[in-house]
Amino acid sequence: MLDTLQAAVATPGLVWLVLITIVAGIVYGFAGFGAALIYMPVSVIFISPVMAIAAFSVSSLSSLVTIFPRAWPLVNRKAVTVLILSAAVSASLGIWVLRMADVTAIRWAVVVFCAVTLAALVAGWRYRVEPTTGTRIIIGGAAGFVGGLSGLMGPIMVLFQLAGRDSISTTRATTVVFLTATSLLVLPLMAAQGVLTAQAVALGTVLLVPYGVGALIGQALFRPEWERFYRVVAYAIIGLATLAGVPIWDQM
Repeated sequence: MLDTLQAAVATPGLVWLVLITIVAGIVYGFAGFGAALIYMPVSVIFISPVMAIAAFSVSSLSSLVTIFPRAWPLVNRKAVTVLILSAAVSASLGIWVLRMADVTAIRWAVVVFCAVTLAALVAGWRYRVEPTTGTRIIIGGAAGFVGGLSGLMGPIMVLFQLAGRDSISTTRATTVVFLTATSLLVLPLMAAQGVLTAQAVALGTVLLVPYGVGALIGQALFRPEWERFYRVVAYAIIGLATLAGVPIWDQM
């Protein structure tokens, strides 16, 4: 294990990986999502995408002791548990589809859905009824499926939260709890498919503290009274995720 950690410390571009991990943590600590959008484009310059995803999944576990404890008391525990379990189940299907099928059409559908919903939210649309358990199963399942397919569980979940009547504090807390828990549950799925290697675990362990420090900084920056600013940041992150998910980039 010591040799593996030493190899992780010798990873090319480690200084840049640490810095981008801190920035990703700050974004996550403030917004409750979006860390992967910051981390992935830079990390894949130095390491393979598979290694980057696996290592980041390990490093994100620092949220369990940084921002998760303050978020947990603010959420509807029954509701978020339904969302988490639905996502965990459907993530396996998303991973299977990613491995077995031509996913271009599905990716276009996801991009269009996110773009249309984002436009509606920016225009002021909100739903006015309390979501049912069935609705939450569908939303959690959709988020998990897209997460397994693309690695991005956040956008659909956040769109659902921002369209509701919850306060910004509750919205952010629910997203934090959802993404932290699903990150933990996805690790065994990654291990089963041989993605969670010893090298990835070692690198993720090295990045645990930088990610945790960044998350604490982001959490300190969050202010419940800044609802307008929070929504602007959240919409910008979702917009970037939507643009990044357009399949046309694969041809460039």
